[in-house]
Amino acid sequence: MEKEVNKRTNPKKYKNPYLMGVLLGFVLIAAFYFSGRGLGASGAPKRVMAAVVEVVAPQHAEKSEFYSKYVKSARGPWKDWLNFEVLGVIIGGFISGTLSGRLKVKVEHSPKITSRKRLAFALIGGILFEYGASMARGCTSGAALSGMAVLATGGLVTMFAIFGGAYLFAYFFRKLWI
Repeated sequence: MEKEVNKRTNPKKYKNPYLMGVLLGFVLIAAFYFSGRGLGASGAPKRVMAAVVEVVAPQHAEKSEFYSKYVKSARGPWKDWLNFEVLGVIIGGFISGTLSGRLKVKVEHSPKITSRKRLAFALIGGILFEYGASMARGCTSGAALSGMAVLATGGLVTMFAIFGGAYLFAYFFRKLWI
């Protein structure tokens, strides 16, 4: 019992980021080896949405140029490996949080804003991210990590754009956090 309380009050330290980066590289290599594709998750919401549209309006899904490419695949949109990748990330996050004593239901935010405002901006950011990833034909993981893994110039440019953009926008959005 005392050990359980100690876990919650004194969570374990984070793992070494350099070691975790190397392990992420091995996960990326394994993804290429086993699936023939790199990492990336932005396609999962599209496939889930296509599956939902197929259930609600099957004729529309079949006739739509956007949805038909997902619903007409041999396995269908529910069995796409990206859905399992995202599900694995979610389950892995919960397992990691539980084992390290960091799993808590709370909204972290600056004292200058409310939890509601923080969640609203997170939702807006998520929607914009997914829209941008659709326009770019891939998310940051797919473009930067997988692109750099195959030595694509686009992967390197994307990585610089991601971090450069983050530094530029951080100044304007910092009040939402600090």
